Amino acid sequence: MGTKRQFKVWRGDETGGDLQDYQVEVNEGEVVLDIIHRLQATEAPDLACRWNCKAGKCGSCSMEINGMPRLGCMTRMSTFTEDETITVTPLRTFPVIRDLVTDVSFNYEKARETPAFAPPVGVAPGDYRMQQVDVERSQEFRKCIECFLCQNTCHVVRDHDENKKAFSGPRYFIRAAELDMHPLDAQDDRKTYAQQHQGLGYCNITKCCTEVCPEHIKITDNAIIPMKERVVDRKYDPLVWLGSKIFRRHPGDDELSQAGERHSLVNPAGPVMRGEDLPDAHERTEEQEVERGVNWHRQLAPAQLPAVGANGRLGVSEAAFDRSGAASPFGDDVEFPMPPRNLNYAHPDQD
Repeated sequence: MGTKRQFKVWRGDETGGDLQDYQVEVNEGEVVLDIIHRLQATEAPDLACRWNCKAGKCGSCSMEINGMPRLGCMTRMSTFTEDETITVTPLRTFPVIRDLVTDVSFNYEKARETPAFAPPVGVAPGDYRMQQVDVERSQEFRKCIECFLCQNTCHVVRDHDENKKAFSGPRYFIRAAELDMHPLDAQDDRKTYAQQHQGLGYCNITKCCTEVCPEHIKITDNAIIPMKERVVDRKYDPLVWLGSKIFRRHPGDDELSQAGERHSLVNPAGPVMRGEDLPDAHERTEEQEVERGVNWHRQLAPAQLPAVGANGRLGVSEAAFDRSGAASPFGDDVEFPMPPRNLNYAHPDQD
């Protein structure tokens, strides 16, 4: 026999909603997604929730559990105490469609803007050859299941919705790093593109994305920081700069530095796409964004500010935490589960 446990689940749509209380049976070995399914079968048949594989490989069941971005199918009920109330809410960074389902089209928009792999010139498909060490360098990044938890927890867009137009996010920084490390990729300006069009400089490496990644990809240490270092080498090294002025200019530097222009994108499946065919996000009007199905025009609720000290700074543990992932992005003085009044999501203001 299972035991009854207390749940708070956010119910509503883009016009508003609130947390509703449920008592649901919990059995040994179950995960949060099991409880959501039992809730749908017993008390709330109209509860909306995305899921697919229930094995932690599709990334569909992303949600926030007690304020922490997690996969519902990988969060075991045994990690909570028996008297604990479990609060289940939608991803805060993206607009709510209904209940636990959010509109993550922002991520697919950024995926379309990311230059694809460019085949090497003069090498036919089937003749590609790579050293095993080159395969292993970027193998880690291919584990990404696109759950978008890293995108959701990244405070650059979580707390500043206006940055979405200029910022691709951690998921596409590891894509840029993977292709930049690829020895057969013919695009040689990945670093410049990441700096000028993907918003790499917006990231201040707090490692929140690494902390929530269910595949344990070291997003910050192995992808973002190396890309930042390569940008610095390319952009600010005085010897590189002087050499480019004296001997030769790096292909694409001039084109990428001109305002309002986009460099050519090599599309393996079709013709070359140029700036006039793919306008920069900064230049598109709100009407054009709506036509493209992008939801940046929606007005979202104000974001919850991080916990800081009296001097306006984050706690010492943010800088001194002794492991690869930084301390919790929610601050050192936050206990879970959070009271409902302290939770804030990407849906209209509640009454």
